[in-house]
Amino acid sequence: MSIVKINAVTVPADSGDELARRFAARAGAVDGQEGFEGFELLQPTDERTTWLVVTRWRDEKSFQDWVSSKDFAHGHGQETADGGTSSDSRRARPVGISAELWSYRPAGGSEGTAN
Repeated sequence: MSIVKINAVTVPADSGDELARRFAARAGAVDGQEGFEGFELLQPTDERTTWLVVTRWRDEKSFQDWVSSKDFAHGHGQETADGGTSSDSRRARPVGISAELWSYRPAGGSEGTAN
């Protein structure tokens, strides 16, 4: 059964576009990861400043393998774009001011059939 991981990232009110730009720059980076089933970046449509990064995985092991991968480290600012380490002063500053990781498993639902 799939699991869903949601990273709730709170950003300053004027930084949402930068968060979206950074995700767009890495679009598809996780697609080939074993057990990865899908990804969505959800932008708030009201006054909230918390964006949701929703991923679906085959199982917990698949997610944990991704988190411990070099690609994850690169995509999450733990190394610079030119391959430097996290202690390198050229590292991009994080956009988010806080983040929480939520974990769920599907417990019901439906898929629409209307065109």
